[in-house]
Amino acid sequence: MRTILYGTDYSTNSVAALKYAKKMAEHLDCHLVDCHVYGYPIVTETMVVDELPQLRKNALKANRYRLEEFCAQYLGENWSKEDIKIAPVEDIFVVDGIVAAAKDWHAEFIIVGTKGESILTEALLGSTTKHLIQKSPCPVLAIPPNIKYVTPKTMVYATDFEEEDIDAIGKLVELAESYQAKIKIVHISPKKEYSGDTQMEWFKNRLQEKVAYKNLEFELIFSEYIFKSLEKYLTDVKADLVGMLARKKSGFLKRWFHWDLVKKMESHSTIPVLSFNEVNYQMMVI
Repeated sequence: MRTILYGTDYSTNSVAALKYAKKMAEHLDCHLVDCHVYGYPIVTETMVVDELPQLRKNALKANRYRLEEFCAQYLGENWSKEDIKIAPVEDIFVVDGIVAAAKDWHAEFIIVGTKGESILTEALLGSTTKHLIQKSPCPVLAIPPNIKYVTPKTMVYATDFEEEDIDAIGKLVELAESYQAKIKIVHISPKKEYSGDTQMEWFKNRLQEKVAYKNLEFELIFSEYIFKSLEKYLTDVKADLVGMLARKKSGFLKRWFHWDLVKKMESHSTIPVLSFNEVNYQMMVI
């Protein structure tokens, strides 16, 4: 059975992501695995080597119990060990722990909350966002705090007209089909720098050669203010989710998919942000 991995730091800002992950798993008929990454037990000079295995066992047990309590507190009657697998992970690095769990469970998504108060602040804000997305074997879905789950009807994909975008959109289509949602593909171009009309037509034809989905719409916006224009567009079309491809290389619109934009969207967006990289979308099979 397919699996979604949810990562938490137990902060109140990760609660919305838990509820969202639960609803999404139900709709997609997926297992939901709840994960928390905790550090290694503290070893003192007076301890003997034989005590370490018991310390690690106790730490695992304590974190498993805390995860169960977290689910019970915020899911209430919806909480069930049959529906949700509890998976605390011991690792000194948060991102490595989340990635290891995703690989172990063959996850198709990693779902996390944004603006965490402690451990996921590292995972979703600042430079570690880049590391999580780069290392993840699957797309990363970031859920803003206080958001309520709604069945996605309108998804937006922000494109920079790259071949990798076509593959990522193909995987987004597989998700959209599960919800019978429309996908609006948008590109924002500084008019004086770029002939966006020509590239949009090329990209549209190229995409339709590889992706068969009737509910696709295309939009080209000329603006010098990429982030603000994208925010406004998402509001105007009442988007329920936005997908973006983060990549190392940059074209002559390097501003468009610079890591700062991806981080900015995840930090400030009021809707879920689904981040792909050049390889992780290959693991996503809905």
